[in-house]
Amino acid sequence: MEERRPLLARSPRVFGRRWLVLVLFSALGFLQGLVWNSWGPIQASARAVYGFSGLDIALLVLWGPIGFLPCFLFMWMMDNKGLRVTVLLTLVFMVLGGGLRCVPVSDLSLRRRLIHAGQLLNGFAGPTAMNAAPFLSTTWFPPDERATATAIASMLNYLGGACAFLIGPLVVPAPNATSSGLLSTDNVGSIKDRIEAVLYAEFGIIALVFVAVVAYFPARPPVPPSIAAASRRLSYRSSICKLLSNVRFLMIVLAYAIPLGFYAGWSGFFLDLILTPIHVNQVDAGWIGFWSIVGGCIVGIALGRFADSFRGILKPILVLLFSGSTLMATWFTLTFLSNITHLPLTTATLYASCILLGVFLNGSVPIFFEMFVETVYPVPEGITCGFVTFLSNIFSGILLVFLTFYHTDLSWLNWCLTGSCLLSLFFIVCFRESYDRLYLDVFISV
Repeated sequence: MEERRPLLARSPRVFGRRWLVLVLFSALGFLQGLVWNSWGPIQASARAVYGFSGLDIALLVLWGPIGFLPCFLFMWMMDNKGLRVTVLLTLVFMVLGGGLRCVPVSDLSLRRRLIHAGQLLNGFAGPTAMNAAPFLSTTWFPPDERATATAIASMLNYLGGACAFLIGPLVVPAPNATSSGLLSTDNVGSIKDRIEAVLYAEFGIIALVFVAVVAYFPARPPVPPSIAAASRRLSYRSSICKLLSNVRFLMIVLAYAIPLGFYAGWSGFFLDLILTPIHVNQVDAGWIGFWSIVGGCIVGIALGRFADSFRGILKPILVLLFSGSTLMATWFTLTFLSNITHLPLTTATLYASCILLGVFLNGSVPIFFEMFVETVYPVPEGITCGFVTFLSNIFSGILLVFLTFYHTDLSWLNWCLTGSCLLSLFFIVCFRESYDRLYLDVFISV
């Protein structure tokens, strides 16, 4: 059974307003990533001010993957009700979540619960922020701009998470213990004021984006920009059946979900803990996380533009990226065994290996998204990417849950990250690519 979309009655046409739509959606993604990663980079300060335990900090990060549980509901809504309704509902969750984090109550126990609730509501915004980029690019952009639009819309969510590494440690000071090992009241009060200033600022910007989307964010352009944008798509049930029965798709999904899900948990929460034993402080760990994601965003957008200019080369790009990520993960892991490998364990080598690892992995995200959609077309973009990111968040969530209860020795995490990159490279090399949507746009005329 197929869902019928309007047939293309006029020639494809693009509208300048597509860039405004892209900016508004990218702002949503940026803020969702920023709020999700608020606490990991400043966990020492948050413990001192709000009395968070290690379990609390892990749970604050875990609300992101948990928020993906209603993922398929959001994807159904996007494909059936349109992008405007889905984006508005997503921003409602973000506004409510940002507001709960700012409620000024003196009871620390109640304040912790409100912050947890706010993070969960922000997690519910994750499916739209992380999945809707290919749907938006197909709906608004012509074939020679789709990969670029997908890259910008998807990478801004990662850039938000990166800015949390920068904003948190730079705005919020680390706690300074007195000679007796206790924190002074003035020190705690100063840290609390800085944290709350960040929370209020984030809430205000989210509310501003919400108002802008209410004012203008159409569901689709008056005329589709391509044949694929106006073509018929499979129904929800048929799409799920096709995804689960397509072995090639499941192979490339695992190539994405395992390393990217593992890396999200590794970098978002445990990177700080992994680097602490070798005397890398909170600020330096934050800079490493920041530049690894920023570099990935720049590479991802550049590769998206490259893929638009030279079509049909998504697989070679992924092979190149995961060859680099495997080498960087191996380099990072072996530097921790400097007594055996004699590799130098310095700030420069840590920065280089961590940042390049993040660049290669994060830069692959928009290329993967385009590959997923091409592989299973005419399955709707929302369902396809929702399925993929749901699995990725399951891997990330399992890692976070396990390490919430076992975090005494984290060195084995580095080996697992290296193995996941190598496994993904194997799946990509074995994958047989196809470009059904691109074929429709390039070779089929109306």
